[in-house]
Amino acid sequence: MTADNWGRVCNGLQSEVGKDAYKNWIEPLKFQGLDGGVAHFVAPTGFIGNWVTRNYSDKICTLFAADGVNVDRLSFSTEQRVLRPVAATTDKPARVATGSPDLPGAPLDARFTFDNFVVGKPNELAHAASRRVAEGGPVTFNPLFLYGGVGLGKTHLMHAIAWEAKQRNPNARILYLSAEQFMYRFVQALRFKDTMSFKELFRSVDLLMVDDVQFIAGKNSTQDEFFHTFNALVDQQKQIVISADRAPGEIDGMEDRIKSRLQCGLVVDLHPTDYELRLGILQSKAEAQAVHYPEVEIVDGVMEFLAHRISTNVRVLEGALTRLFAFASLVGRKVTLEVAQECLSDILRASDRKVTIDEIIRKVADHYNIRMTDILSPRRVRSIARPRQVAMFLAKRLTSKSLPEIGRRFGGRDHTTVIHAVKRIEELRAIDNQISEDVELLRRMLEA
Repeated sequence: MTADNWGRVCNGLQSEVGKDAYKNWIEPLKFQGLDGGVAHFVAPTGFIGNWVTRNYSDKICTLFAADGVNVDRLSFSTEQRVLRPVAATTDKPARVATGSPDLPGAPLDARFTFDNFVVGKPNELAHAASRRVAEGGPVTFNPLFLYGGVGLGKTHLMHAIAWEAKQRNPNARILYLSAEQFMYRFVQALRFKDTMSFKELFRSVDLLMVDDVQFIAGKNSTQDEFFHTFNALVDQQKQIVISADRAPGEIDGMEDRIKSRLQCGLVVDLHPTDYELRLGILQSKAEAQAVHYPEVEIVDGVMEFLAHRISTNVRVLEGALTRLFAFASLVGRKVTLEVAQECLSDILRASDRKVTIDEIIRKVADHYNIRMTDILSPRRVRSIARPRQVAMFLAKRLTSKSLPEIGRRFGGRDHTTVIHAVKRIEELRAIDNQISEDVELLRRMLEA
C-alpha cells in the first residue's frame, strides 16, 4: 500500500464526514504504511488516535477495501514532544514539537478577524486587550476574560485572536473550543478510560481559548478538570482566553476556586452597543455587501433608521442588512425607508425594545457599583437595599412581568416585597433629587 492509496481514502473521507470533521480528525494523521493487515499512523495526540479508532476506523477500512487494499485494523502512535522545564529565571518556556500544530478544536470563522471588527467606546478595551494577547510575547494579564450579552462581539474577538496568533506564529499550538466541547471531550475520555490523552492535549497548547465557560457551572467533575488544566497552563506561562455571558463572580454554580482564578487576570465587559457603534458596524458591513451587490442603492437615512431601531443584537442587525441587499437585488428596487420597513417588518417588530429583569439588575448593579449577587442576596444594609428597590421599581415599570415573577427573580422574594419597593421609590422620587435622577438615568439607559 502506498501514500496514493491513503490519498484516495482521504478524498473519500472528506466527502463522507464533512470538511470540518476531516480537518479536525483526519488531516492531522500521518500515514506510515501497512504491515500484516494493520495500517499504521502517527497522530498528534493519543486522544486523536483513539477518537479516530472509535469513530472512523470502519469507514477507513471500507474505503481501503474499495481501493483494493485489505486493512483489518488501524494502529496509532503519537508524536514525541519535549517540554522545556519552567524556571523562575527564564523567559516564557518554549515547546519543541514535530508535525502540524493544528489541534482538533472548533472551526474558526474566516469573517471574524480584527480587520472586520468595528471598534467603538463600548468595546475598545476588549479589542485592545485581545490585540495584545494575539501579538504573543509576555502578557501581564492571564487569563483574559471577556463577558457580555449575546451579539456583542465576544466570539468575534476570540476568533480574531486565534487568526492573528496563527498568522504571527504558524507553529503556535492554538486550541479554541466551547466549554460544552471541553466537557464532552472530558466525558468521552472518562468513558473510554483515556484521561491521560485528554490531559496531554489540553496541557500542551500555547494558547487555550474556551467560549461560554458558564456552561460548565454546576458540573463538578468538569470544573475540577478545568481547574487543573487552567493551573497547569498558567504554571507553564501559556495564555488563556475565556468568554462568558456574565462576570466570573456572577456565574451561579461555579466553584469559588475557579471564580478566583478567572478573576486573577483581566476581566473585560463588552457593553451593549451604542448608536454610533451600530451605525459604524452597518456602514462597514454595507461596504462588504456592495462587492456582491454593486447594483443595490441604499438611500440616505436607511442606515440611521436601522441603527436606531435594532439595538439589542449586532447579529440581528447584520442579518437585517444582508436581507435588505438580497431583497433589493432580487426585486430590482432601490432601498428606501419604506422598502426597509416592508422588508424587515418581522425583525423590526421583534427588535422593539424589550427590557429584561436580568438587564435591569445588571445596569443597577453597575450604576451603584455593587455586584448583581448583592442585589439578589438577603442582605438589608441600605447601600444594597436601596438599589434593590430601584431595580424592582424599574422591573415593574419597564417589563410586563407579574409581581410574583419579579419577586422570584430577585432572590425568591414575596410579591409584597416588590409592592413595598415600588411604593417606596415612588415616594422618594418626589422628595429626593438624587433618587429621581438615578431612576431617570437608568430608565433612559435601559430604553436606549
